[in-house]
Amino acid sequence: MANTILVGAQWGDEGKGKIIDVLTRQADVIVRTQGGNNAGHTVHIRGKKYVLHLVPSGILHRKKMCVIGNGVVVDPVSLVEEIEGLLQLGIRPHGNLYLSETAHLVLPYHRELDAQRERLKGKNRIGTTKRGIGPAYGDKAARTGLRVIDLVNPERFRQQLRLRIKENNDVLRAYGARPLSFERVHRQYRAAGDYLKPFVANTVILLQEALRRDADILFEGAQGTFLDLDHGTYPFVTSSNTTAGGACTGSGVPPHRMDRVVGVMKAYTTRVGEGPLPTENAEIADLLHALGREFGATTGRPRRCGWFDAVVTRHACLVNGIDHLAVTNIDGLDSLETIKVCIGYRDGDRRYDYVPNDIEALARCTPIYAEFPGWRTPTHRARRWKDLPAKARSYLKALAELSGAQLIIASVGPGREQTIML
Repeated sequence: MANTILVGAQWGDEGKGKIIDVLTRQADVIVRTQGGNNAGHTVHIRGKKYVLHLVPSGILHRKKMCVIGNGVVVDPVSLVEEIEGLLQLGIRPHGNLYLSETAHLVLPYHRELDAQRERLKGKNRIGTTKRGIGPAYGDKAARTGLRVIDLVNPERFRQQLRLRIKENNDVLRAYGARPLSFERVHRQYRAAGDYLKPFVANTVILLQEALRRDADILFEGAQGTFLDLDHGTYPFVTSSNTTAGGACTGSGVPPHRMDRVVGVMKAYTTRVGEGPLPTENAEIADLLHALGREFGATTGRPRRCGWFDAVVTRHACLVNGIDHLAVTNIDGLDSLETIKVCIGYRDGDRRYDYVPNDIEALARCTPIYAEFPGWRTPTHRARRWKDLPAKARSYLKALAELSGAQLIIASVGPGREQTIML
């Protein structure tokens, strides 16, 4: 398979967990490179549903090395809970899972600050998951963060945590929030540190050794291109680089060792939280929600839904250098007579064929649509390209052409077996 970066080409929730699971069969090492437990990857295997937040999806395959890279921010208590959940499902990650000693920690004061800042923004809120991800990355940039290597050093962690809680309690009091108990937080997180210590490693060296063995590495991105801190719909973004470049900085593997980028996109568009969504449409949202689809894996919030936006995916292909496409959730459109695709934006007399950086201009934009005939027949049993209805094949070819990359995977349901490899 060579070394592959997998990214979301929309606003996250594109079905990356399933595609990672499918591609893992060809990989030796799977690396999570950014984000935190605000992201969720859902995988369905033989009727069982697995929701992973920090652990790479490759853990569901035996004898695969799975790495939580230095670019991830880790809530140690949540990671312990996730590992315990895997053990209860009969999946033993010991010996297969490695946690970077330089990954930064998400601590209780990060979650409290996240919630208070969202509260004070009122109607201008970002719509975060309140998991403390933004404040944790903020501490990382401010050089005041604690890392996994600190967590597993008991005396250092005690000293640094005491100082950080004292400083952040002053801020929480200013917000009108209750201060945190150092002893309670220290006890809980030291226990998590003891539990996680066997998983902790210098993952940069591990990955360099894997490269020397010519291992095939799959880099697992979280969220999507338009939640990227630099290239997304700022300020309605996450706090890390969700685009392909984040795979390098979040793992320690240099750019020239990357062989291809696979972009994952839904056959329509969704996003969670606030911010512009030019093709948002109540009709398709009602349809998908009625089918029991499009609820967040992490928060359970209903996702906002709209028609496929080729302006967005074309821009994502440019920014990420996407070579190949995986299109998911095709079966969600099975009942529609006509399907719309946005091919450009209109803002007054001006037409955009790219995503404008001015958030106010993007919010004013109205979609320019092309229409495609629906296939009006179930696709969830299709296993080969020729099994798909001709109109579904034409639609998928159009999405690939409009986006500017080669279609290699079509997904017609959440199960591993509901995957068509082209």
